Amino acid sequence: MSETGTNDDATDQRLRLLIGLVVMLAAGVAVLWTFYAFHVHEPRPSALVLVLLCAAMIVTNRLRVSVRIKSSFFGTTWIEVPVLVGLALLPPVWVLLCAAVAQAIFRTATRAGIWKTAFAVSKETLTVSAAAATFLAFGVQPHLTSPDLPIIVLVAGLLAYVFVDDLVFAPVLATNSQATIWRAARQNLTGKVISHLGQLIACLIVLWVLSTDANVMLLLVVPLVVACMHLWQSRTTRTMQERESWQRLAKATDELNAVDLDRVLHSATTRAAQIFSAAEAAIDLTAGGADRTVRATEAEVLSDSALVRGTTRPGETTVDLVAHDGGVRVGVLRLRFGGAIRLTEVEQYKLRTFASAVCTAIRNAQAYAELARIAAENEHAATHDPLTGLPNRRQLYERAGRLFTDTGHDGLVALLLIDLNHFKEVNDTLGHAAGDDVLREVARRLSGSAESGDLVARLGGDEFAVLLTGLPTPALAGHRASTMLSALEPEIDVDGMLITVEAAGGIALAAGAGSVEELMRRADIAMYQAKRAGEPTTIYAHARDTADVDRLMLTGELRRAINEHEFAVDFQPIVDLASGEVIAAEALARWKHPDQDDLTPVQFLEAVERSGQLPAFADAVLEESLLAMKTWREAGFELPVAVNVSPRSLLDPSFPAAVLARLERHDVSPAQLILELTETLTISQIDVVEQTLAELRDAGIRLAVDDFGTGVSSLSVLSRIPVHELKIDREFVAAVETSAEAAAVVRTTVDLARNLHLTVVAEGVESEPQRRALWELGCVAGQGRLFARPLSAARFVGSLQRGSGGRPGMLAAALHEVGAVVRMPTRRATGAGRSSLPHLPA
Repeated sequence: MSETGTNDDATDQRLRLLIGLVVMLAAGVAVLWTFYAFHVHEPRPSALVLVLLCAAMIVTNRLRVSVRIKSSFFGTTWIEVPVLVGLALLPPVWVLLCAAVAQAIFRTATRAGIWKTAFAVSKETLTVSAAAATFLAFGVQPHLTSPDLPIIVLVAGLLAYVFVDDLVFAPVLATNSQATIWRAARQNLTGKVISHLGQLIACLIVLWVLSTDANVMLLLVVPLVVACMHLWQSRTTRTMQERESWQRLAKATDELNAVDLDRVLHSATTRAAQIFSAAEAAIDLTAGGADRTVRATEAEVLSDSALVRGTTRPGETTVDLVAHDGGVRVGVLRLRFGGAIRLTEVEQYKLRTFASAVCTAIRNAQAYAELARIAAENEHAATHDPLTGLPNRRQLYERAGRLFTDTGHDGLVALLLIDLNHFKEVNDTLGHAAGDDVLREVARRLSGSAESGDLVARLGGDEFAVLLTGLPTPALAGHRASTMLSALEPEIDVDGMLITVEAAGGIALAAGAGSVEELMRRADIAMYQAKRAGEPTTIYAHARDTADVDRLMLTGELRRAINEHEFAVDFQPIVDLASGEVIAAEALARWKHPDQDDLTPVQFLEAVERSGQLPAFADAVLEESLLAMKTWREAGFELPVAVNVSPRSLLDPSFPAAVLARLERHDVSPAQLILELTETLTISQIDVVEQTLAELRDAGIRLAVDDFGTGVSSLSVLSRIPVHELKIDREFVAAVETSAEAAAVVRTTVDLARNLHLTVVAEGVESEPQRRALWELGCVAGQGRLFARPLSAARFVGSLQRGSGGRPGMLAAALHEVGAVVRMPTRRATGAGRSSLPHLPA
């Protein structure tokens, strides 16, 4: 037997017990009144009076204002008027007899059934008895022609009648509707109060007419008063019910604005049971590939399980879950009331409205879940190696970056960089498929030998890295590295051929490295030292790092270099990928060292930051950039310039004012300056520089995130920094044609930028196929050797003047001829999502 069927049987049993108890109480009370009638000899009223009283009780019982709770209807009637008037005019036994007979006749005429008839007669016996006992307690002597009844007695009798009525009826109603007794008693409380006041007034009018010399014809006014008050009460109750129901519907619609499908389904079923006063609501979900059924009462979710088709029960009300505009049907909403219920036209419209809202909420939740799944797949593809399934370089950098910023972790951190010896011979001899098998087996063995908390990553080719965490001492890094490399010693079976894998590892401790890049550089140096020495592993030693010694030498030469203007600024054009038009330029600093070749920022920027010369260096680069802009403007080219800014510069509170003062000195609009921020900004750094960035943006200066996609927390950075532009790292651009992973990163970045109304610029565009692939993915601008290498300010303006194909300001031919009909890429940003960089007039 089903759970629902079991609940119904239990409810029926409890109802029969309650009704039986009421009938027994009523029978006992009737016996007491019988004894009373034998001991107190009261005159018998005429048959006409008794018939009129019965008729009045039947008519007033018909005047009912009903309220539905699940499958049960209850309401207020006007039978209290003839009962109270009868008790003032006639002996209580005869009034009780008339009430019981009237209820029996009324219930039989309406085909209420034996249980309901027995309950109604018994309840009426108890309520009339309570009112009669109250009248007797006050010493009321009934008189047919001249009743004398103080108003306090009338009020007391009415209260006794109402109290016993609720006391008897509320438990039965609560059991039948599976609601609480308190809720059943409170139903339509306002309507009941209004009704009882009207009953009191009607009783007073009748008794006043009968007890005075007033014209008996005034009694004809009483039915009119009762009818008017009944109509007013009915309308008031109906209006109140509708208002409360629509309010519950509006609240339910608000709750459906969720993106979690479970929450939507659970909220929809519980709210449906509440709004439509159903014993149970269920949603059969059939769309989205996840067939399921959710059942609930208004208080709790009963079940959430796989859909069992053909479970619709007789007497259920069903409605398809479709939107107002039609479309796909996502399922069915079923309401069970515990009995046969016919919804009104208003309730049916409300049900269709609610079903439409539920359908929309389900479709939205399913769409969000699909987007989340795609985003998760893209995120996984962007952070994992497709061949081995290991984390890739990006995830390694993210994890290591968090360890550098989080000082709460236990133990020391080290990086083990592993390179397989002679792996190229495996590819050349056995083919790339065999080489892939070897790499997968190496990945499996390294992962199996890693400690909990360690991160094993494949960096590319035959190079792996292991982030060792929780080291109690530095010496344990070498021991753990030896253990992992020893796991590679057993031979690998590739198509029946046994292959021995040899590897060399370099170990670098994170303490003292300062950054992930430096840690990687140190591990790389140690690995090559191990290869040269023929050792399995080598630990990085500062004394043997010639590159670190060179950096110390550079630090000592910085002040001289700045004073003697050894730093030069070159400019690389940023080009509209579709038209080939130059739309901006990026300033790139170079150190023209007298004893070495030109040094790039990668080689000297860390030394600049550590030396205390950063403000002077940043000021010199900005000055050169503004002077170049003035030269271009005089030549007829109004181009914005992007200048890289170090996170340490943003820590200086005076930085925004210094930048704005220099812009004003050169008469350059703040909108013409773009400050590029490295995406490796940590959250702790953002907390400090947030105010500085807000000041720069409010002044009109545009902000860009450089190397987007390589930082430790791309979305966290975007949510905190008020940027205008994202720059895709050259690592993804280089592989956009050949790597689905790289294409996914570019596509995701473009979609994100379009939704946030940001510009996207691709770095390192080297070929026409890359340019076209980027454009088809929706990227609007790019820079790289395809268009031009970094140029001095004078050579840059010369290139603009020469142009391409006789068109000044152009550095490449357009992807399509002017006037040609072009099918735009489906994911290409449009409208507000397109580049906001200004274009030169053609």
